[in-house]
Amino acid sequence: MGNSTSRLYSTLAKTLNSSAAAQHREYLEQSDSEQLDPIDPKDLLQECQAVLQKRPPRLQRDFVDLRADSTSSHHPIRVMQWNILAQALGEGKDNFVQCPMEALKWEERKCLILEEILAYQPDILCLQEVDHFFDTFQPLLSRLGYQCTFFPKPWSPCLDVEHNNGPDGCALFFLKDRFTLISSVNIRLTAMKLKTNQVAIAQTLRCTETGKLFCIAVTHLKARTGWERFRSAQGCDLLQNLKNITQGAEIPLIICGDFNAEPSEEVYKEFSNSSLNLNSAYKLLSADGQSEPPYTTWKIRPSGECRHTLDYIWYSQHALNVNSALGLLTEEQIGPNRLPSFNYPSDHLSLVCDFSFNQDPDRLL
Repeated sequence: MGNSTSRLYSTLAKTLNSSAAAQHREYLEQSDSEQLDPIDPKDLLQECQAVLQKRPPRLQRDFVDLRADSTSSHHPIRVMQWNILAQALGEGKDNFVQCPMEALKWEERKCLILEEILAYQPDILCLQEVDHFFDTFQPLLSRLGYQCTFFPKPWSPCLDVEHNNGPDGCALFFLKDRFTLISSVNIRLTAMKLKTNQVAIAQTLRCTETGKLFCIAVTHLKARTGWERFRSAQGCDLLQNLKNITQGAEIPLIICGDFNAEPSEEVYKEFSNSSLNLNSAYKLLSADGQSEPPYTTWKIRPSGECRHTLDYIWYSQHALNVNSALGLLTEEQIGPNRLPSFNYPSDHLSLVCDFSFNQDPDRLL
């Protein structure tokens, strides 16, 4: 292994100890790791695969072409949405009864997460349940050319787990050679006029190739049955914030998130019927273009099997086109023990879409 690869492996292998939990004041500060030497994504992928050589190979998924025509001459914008499963929750709280604890070891699981990201090479990456931002994702992804932003939950459940790595939160990454940051807003969501434990990040970017502005947002709404009205209120607050940021949909919008809500919930309907003229990208995979996938998360807990559609990529359908979307894992690929597993690092599936700007953005307004 050459010197450069050895230095890379040292970065990949590094994991902070539980003292990180005492560093809450620093979680919103940028570190200086972007000053480190750039790394080749192929080299990082090779390092990940070396760590994972005793595990089954990565599960294969295919993109589905959704283009009505091929008129756009610009490079599409690839957006990836993923709840990666906080390490502290996976090991200490979530009780995945069919998942061996060995499959959740961070030293290997982080390589599975990175392998998934590197396989699809998103231009924009939106993550939830990130509790290893400063020791893993920010140092590595910044060296791959991403600008990185993290916003932790005020009262993260990760902090209740012994030997945690600090709070989990939302993280947003974009390639600096493709986009310029115009503005960035961290939003602590409200419900019934009260500040909640859920957060969002909204950034306005300028596409270098087209010169066009758009807004990208990432969020993670309140979990659990019985909190439907709470999620609805959080969704309304997020929509109002995004209306202000996008000047009432003058700026195109993409919203990624784990909404913890099935399509039957009120918060889903609020997004569907919003004045921002949003559509859910993964509906386009259905035969009629009107139905969400049958699941985006599938797990087994002591209470039983949980198979739900909770994760979405919303977009301004008057201004953006969905060129393609990544197909989901089949039931056979997921296997009888469900997720997470030795094959797949999270209980949620990643969603990936390629977007292009509509050449006639006023036609659906």
